[in-house]
Amino acid sequence: MDPPPASSSAASSYATPPQPSYAPSYPSSYTKFNSALNAGLLNPMSPPPLPLDKTRSSPTLFDMMANEQDYHPRTAAGVHSIPAPPQPHQLQPARSMDRQMLLQDRIADLIGSCSPGNQFNDADSSDVRLTLSSKDGLSVTLCVHRHILVAHSRFFAAKLSDRWSKQQRTLPHIVEISDCDDVEVYAETLRLMYCKDLRRRLMREDVNKVLGILKVSAAIVFDAGVLSCLEYLEAAPWAEDDDEKVAALLTQLHLENSGAGEVLKRVSLELAPSAVVEEAEVGGSCNGGNSSGGEEVLLRLLQVVLQGKDEKARREMKGLVSKMLRENSTSRGGAIGGDLRKESLYSACNGCLSLLCEQFVRASEGDHSEVAQIARQADNLHWMLDILVERQIAEEFLRTWAMQTELAAMHCKVPAIHRYEVSRVTARLFAGVGKGQILVSKEARCQLLSTWLEPFYEDFGWMRRACKGLDRHLIEDGLANTILTLPLATQQEILLAWFNRFLNSGEDCPNIQRGFEVWWRRAFWKRNSEPEQPSRLRITAICENS
Repeated sequence: MDPPPASSSAASSYATPPQPSYAPSYPSSYTKFNSALNAGLLNPMSPPPLPLDKTRSSPTLFDMMANEQDYHPRTAAGVHSIPAPPQPHQLQPARSMDRQMLLQDRIADLIGSCSPGNQFNDADSSDVRLTLSSKDGLSVTLCVHRHILVAHSRFFAAKLSDRWSKQQRTLPHIVEISDCDDVEVYAETLRLMYCKDLRRRLMREDVNKVLGILKVSAAIVFDAGVLSCLEYLEAAPWAEDDDEKVAALLTQLHLENSGAGEVLKRVSLELAPSAVVEEAEVGGSCNGGNSSGGEEVLLRLLQVVLQGKDEKARREMKGLVSKMLRENSTSRGGAIGGDLRKESLYSACNGCLSLLCEQFVRASEGDHSEVAQIARQADNLHWMLDILVERQIAEEFLRTWAMQTELAAMHCKVPAIHRYEVSRVTARLFAGVGKGQILVSKEARCQLLSTWLEPFYEDFGWMRRACKGLDRHLIEDGLANTILTLPLATQQEILLAWFNRFLNSGEDCPNIQRGFEVWWRRAFWKRNSEPEQPSRLRITAICENS
């Protein structure tokens, strides 16, 4: 019989014929061979194994070398000789035999688990001897009933029709299905045709087994099996790794009319009910048509994290949301779809900045009742800036931060213990510019340094001592590189001021000596020639100006 249209899966078991009795005088090796033959483990046409000499111990390497011909017998005359495969493949026959035996054991367990009165694989009442063969040569023969197969499967109803049955002269009818992907699962599917409660039986299986049964059921058009598998998949818990397997198989089988859509809703919003889709479309149009359901959920999660009360929980959830945003953006190739738009991110940033300015005003006027909110909102801005930098859209944030002259002017009026978190935002911008992650105009870079460099210097000692995990070298390199992107005259002004400050502050001032040296070489060493000593007159002038 031709295989069904889709490749199937299944398991194996031979119907064991009655065992004849043998005289005890037969050699034990022949008895073992005959038992294996009757069990269906060996090819009836294969020769019996060589008799074993139990009186002889295992041969030594010297014995094997001395009797090499005994260990490599010649090929019998008239038999086509096939060259031996390479050494790693010499165990292939044994492995195939082991797989066949394991397959039979699993089929025996399958048959043994049938409830009393179940006629599956009943040789006495069956009228069809069905052999299932896999692509790798494994096979199993089952005793089944034509009326059961025809009643449950439209594939078997067409193949084993009444007309076909009348043409068969002997019972049981011999039928073979070849090229099964997995004969064990195929046999399991056939056994389900004999069960009264398919759902209860499937409860004992895992998702992978049910997917295999679903594939076979769809191939042989076993509608009750398909429906039961879909009901199981809709209700049973899955591992995350099973999502793609389920979605891929259901999409491949095209079972939309059988309830597959309900299963797919667990892994895909694209198959949401039409009412939900229409509601989302209406909501999107009310918001200007720019929002999607996925974006609204992400924005809601973002706002919950920004407004959270418990600091430990906020830290954990910030990492989780950042990971979700990163994975979502990467999987969609940067498309907006279910991702957060730039406008939504900047709206959240502006909300945090407004609250920060409000708290700064109150703290600068002496109201310290909610001064802890300064550190909270500064931390929120730092987190949001990380997201913007990762998405390469932080340029507008830098320009906005550089324009906060009023906030910077109030900086010195707030105690350092409450305000130093604000300078972490400035430090993150320095690192972004210094690493080429944020590209803005010269004017914006100059404005950033003009507005926030002094407050940054004042808070650096607090940042170094209070911020756990602070990468001091990253910040110092970022500041140095930011300064070095400016014209030489501006570099000189900033770096000479730093030189004087560092000598008086030490560890409480960032060490940007490397940037100082780069500026020096750029400004006072001749180009296009061998390096020369800098002019003493120029050095004297610099010292006088400083």
